[in-house]
Amino acid sequence: MSRSNRVMIIGTSVVAAAVLALTGYAALSGDDDSAASGKDGKDKASASPSDSGPGYNPPDQWSEPKKWAALPRGRKTDDHGNEVGFPHTTNGAVAMLAASNQTEVKGGRSMVDERMAQYDSYLSATDQSPENKEKIKAEAVQTDASMRKKMGIRGTGDLPSGAYMRSTTVGFKVIESSQDEVSVYLLSRVTMKAGEIEKEQGSRARNILGAEWDDKAKDWKLSTAASVRAGQQAQSEEPPAIVAPGDAKFNAAGWTAIRQAS
Repeated sequence: MSRSNRVMIIGTSVVAAAVLALTGYAALSGDDDSAASGKDGKDKASASPSDSGPGYNPPDQWSEPKKWAALPRGRKTDDHGNEVGFPHTTNGAVAMLAASNQTEVKGGRSMVDERMAQYDSYLSATDQSPENKEKIKAEAVQTDASMRKKMGIRGTGDLPSGAYMRSTTVGFKVIESSQDEVSVYLLSRVTMKAGEIEKEQGSRARNILGAEWDDKAKDWKLSTAASVRAGQQAQSEEPPAIVAPGDAKFNAAGWTAIRQAS
């Protein structure tokens, strides 16, 4: 596939996928407990905003991450309970993207609930439209059905007690940064569990995303245009390996681990 075609695919997929391709839900093929495949995730930056890690065994010996960041919190929480109002800094942009990447589906809260809340809280005003909202909702319905099928649970109603799917941002690597636009790789840990006594399944995902400063909102927003540019910027370098904090390859890849701010 040519670079121009890869960029075009990024542009057409970001609005439908970026709000929760953020979470890596299309990338649940790499399991932390599976046998290593002999790969380390260092494939070329792909056309998708999200890439899955291959079968991956966490290392037996912990290697302390060389770089840590305590990302700033938003000034407030909105009506959806999401943090908003991040500072006008590079780490503020990363914090917004990391927050938009945090997802938890359990009980009566569905993937549709999560996506719609993230759409309202984090997607740029330029990208918000009735058509895009319906596209993202339709994607959420499909993702919810796929998740339930993978876990082997009923297709409708509340999730069973102890069942969940979560995405947590555990690392980032800045691609480019300016006063009003920041592009990053995000590293996520994605887990799912079908019930109280079921085994948790885990995978990791790497996403390429771009944030733009919204002067009217006084906040960073996830932007289709910035995400397309992020994909273009990433074509000139090898993407960081999809590995866990604590793996020596995490440091070699240039990831910064995220420490929860107080």
